[in-house]
Amino acid sequence: MNETLTAPTKQRLPGKALLGLFLAGFVGILTECLPAGLLPEMSRTLGTSVSLTGQTVTIYAFATALGAIPLARLTAAWPRKHVLQLALAVVAITNVLTAFSTDYALTLVLRFAAGLGTGLIWPLLGGYAARLAPEGHHGRAITIALAGTPVGLALGVPLGTWLGSLGGWQTAFHASAAVTAATMVWILAMLPNLPGQRSEARISKVFVIPGLRPILLAVATYVVAHNILYTYITDFLAYAGMSGQTGWILFTFGVTSVLSVVVVGAYIDEHLRVLTIASTAVFAACVLVLAVFTGSPVLIYTAVAVWGFVFGSSPSLFIGAVINTAGDAADVAQSITITVYSGSIAFGGLVGGLLILGFGTASITWAALALLVVSAITVGKAVR
Repeated sequence: MNETLTAPTKQRLPGKALLGLFLAGFVGILTECLPAGLLPEMSRTLGTSVSLTGQTVTIYAFATALGAIPLARLTAAWPRKHVLQLALAVVAITNVLTAFSTDYALTLVLRFAAGLGTGLIWPLLGGYAARLAPEGHHGRAITIALAGTPVGLALGVPLGTWLGSLGGWQTAFHASAAVTAATMVWILAMLPNLPGQRSEARISKVFVIPGLRPILLAVATYVVAHNILYTYITDFLAYAGMSGQTGWILFTFGVTSVLSVVVVGAYIDEHLRVLTIASTAVFAACVLVLAVFTGSPVLIYTAVAVWGFVFGSSPSLFIGAVINTAGDAADVAQSITITVYSGSIAFGGLVGGLLILGFGTASITWAALALLVVSAITVGKAVR
């Protein structure tokens, strides 16, 4: 292995390389959530209802979950930068083609293909960042690389809506493709091309690595709880008499989630376990406030702000825990984690809709709280 020739030798983080990984993650989450702010315009072009058009987001997450494990294993021995560039090229091309599509079925196929591209990106980022970082700074490097997720979530929907208002929903997809192409150029120039590391570990063997299954359970319950609430935040705010505050609530969530990356990144290497326990427990406390104090706008704003803060760095915490736990099988374990994560996004949206339909809007807070209690207990008991 010639990794030692490309890995950093100084005790400092390779900022330009990590920025490339950050941008790759940002592009992935931006492309995933882009249609959310453009649904009415897209539905008119595609000749479908808004709810059907919304499935362009669902099928993207489904493809990411479906493709993460087999694609990661297929490309495990390939040079890392080549894999990342291929994935970004798929995302860029499908975004351009989506902008030109006027057929609903074709658009779904293109979104599925884009999701497969992202299924290649996500398992790469954490391990790539850790291999680039000097000893003792792996967690901080992972946090920077995965910061594209909260930034993309914070900016994706409002940015897409704004671009759509300027030149139609197609403009937003063209702009996303342009950002992806620019990211490819930056990565080509700034990111070391580390060799692949084919793992002989079977998925069944990775699953029984001590400590990994509790992490996966914590990830699933945490992410499902988040998406039950976040997907239907508009319904919840209407229930709380704050429907006119949706934009500001989402802005608050976005700001604190980005702030979380800065704060947690400074302590993640020394206090990963404590921060992960705090993230699950504090998130549960926020949901309890949302469930009980629906008549208090101040408390709802406060709970959402803290929720954004603990959620923003959660991917870094969980992926960092997976890398520490899995050792030589980290790449396989990360692909499994991404499958669980993406599947939980889609499942959370489905469960939230069924809960509202069957039991009313108030039920989503209590369901999310129950899941977060399980997540917090799991992390607390998983001493490894």
